[in-house]
Amino acid sequence: MSFLLALDQGTSSSRSIVFDAAGRVVSMAQRELRQIFPQPGWVEHDPVEIWRTQLATAREALAEAHLAAGAIAGLGIANQRETTVIWDRASGRPIHNAIVWQDRRTEPICRELRDAGLAAMVAERTGLVIDAYFSGTKIRWLLDNVPGAREAARRGDLAFGTIDSWLAWQLTGGRRHVTDVSNASRTMLYDIHRGQWDDELLAALDVPRSLLPEVLPSSHRFGDTDAALLDAPLPIGGIAGDQQAALFGQACFEAGMAKNTYGTGCFMLMHTGSRFEPSRNGLLTTAAAQPGGARQYALEGSVFVAGALVQWLRDGLHAIERSSDVEALAASVPDAGGVVFVPAFTGLGAPYWQPDARGTVTGLTRGSTVAHIARAALESIAFQSAVLLGAMGRDAGQPITELRVDGGACANDLLMQFQADLLGIPVVRPEVIETTALGAASLAGLSCGVYRSTTELSGQWRAERTFVPTMSRERAQQLMGGWERAVRQALAL
Repeated sequence: MSFLLALDQGTSSSRSIVFDAAGRVVSMAQRELRQIFPQPGWVEHDPVEIWRTQLATAREALAEAHLAAGAIAGLGIANQRETTVIWDRASGRPIHNAIVWQDRRTEPICRELRDAGLAAMVAERTGLVIDAYFSGTKIRWLLDNVPGAREAARRGDLAFGTIDSWLAWQLTGGRRHVTDVSNASRTMLYDIHRGQWDDELLAALDVPRSLLPEVLPSSHRFGDTDAALLDAPLPIGGIAGDQQAALFGQACFEAGMAKNTYGTGCFMLMHTGSRFEPSRNGLLTTAAAQPGGARQYALEGSVFVAGALVQWLRDGLHAIERSSDVEALAASVPDAGGVVFVPAFTGLGAPYWQPDARGTVTGLTRGSTVAHIARAALESIAFQSAVLLGAMGRDAGQPITELRVDGGACANDLLMQFQADLLGIPVVRPEVIETTALGAASLAGLSCGVYRSTTELSGQWRAERTFVPTMSRERAQQLMGGWERAVRQALAL
């Protein structure tokens, strides 16, 4: 049994990938996920649709690989992290749509917590800032706004989970209510020093402890799937939030190694080893995927809108027919022609943390075309990531010498070259860019005996292409200055 199955449940789609023991993709299946926007700033998913699409892709991936479930040594789960589901323990039915990590409806609750003077405690215990991004205020909103929910929660009738917990519950027929440390660390309710749920934070948000899942290491025997689902029981051997899974899949196991994932959002993480490093530059400290008992940490910066901007060009502006068309359109002009796009559709994340910022396009002239806007949109992804890397280098006290990249948009050569030019360091794309799923599979492989150690996994990692900077540092600094001016305008709205 040398194959591993990864369930990669993301914001835009549910995917399943079968890997062999060498970390190569054997088969893949994917289904797009419906995005629900009940009001401006609100984003929801249907949890039942998440489960059905995820199960369907798992079956499709096994069929495409011509493998029976008995050939799979273990199953790993990677998931969109802060997205929040509450369901009835008896029936297994969600009490409401899932509130997605991008959703901003709980900003008034966040303001209450800040006004109550809790920001310092939240930062010290969880490594996070008080923001609607995280799960804690989403739980509070659901309990306050779904009729009867708070009373049911106090009776112990309800269960909360991020998407990993929801999938594990479904996969095990409701027998296991679990999560891993990396997902728990994104709730704003988990003390990442002591490795446990924090009673003071639970009280501040009026969240009953009975709602919460058991927290386990990321590489662990979480339970076995129901045999009827995939024709044989499979051990769930790994769980990690998507970004920590990608850090693991990129073999960033040592302090100072960094990766950036270009997905719906953009997420940069730098491993900091066993030390909790509070950020002085607007970043988050978070739990890294934990393969054993020792705690592991990372610094993280989040860009809320990255690949989602390309979706908007396709579906909102109708500038392109397919997302993949954006590179050719952007490459049809030599540069953005002075146009700068700040895609603050849901506020700005790290290091700005400005929830009220809104998207702006500056520098337009009569000569501006849709191609200039498309190029500026792509460049905005690189600008935001460059700001994060600069903050990380300042926190680390030393420059980062290489950035490993993954996610769908890293296949865009124009974007990756511009990223290297802005950063002034090599940007390295691996042979396997599905590193989120690979990280989940690797965690499962460690717990199921396919791999002996992270050293073995490091030996399997291979680069496909390295993008070397070609732009002068003076020009890069000029462009970054233009970006910061555009951000100031977005903040002034």
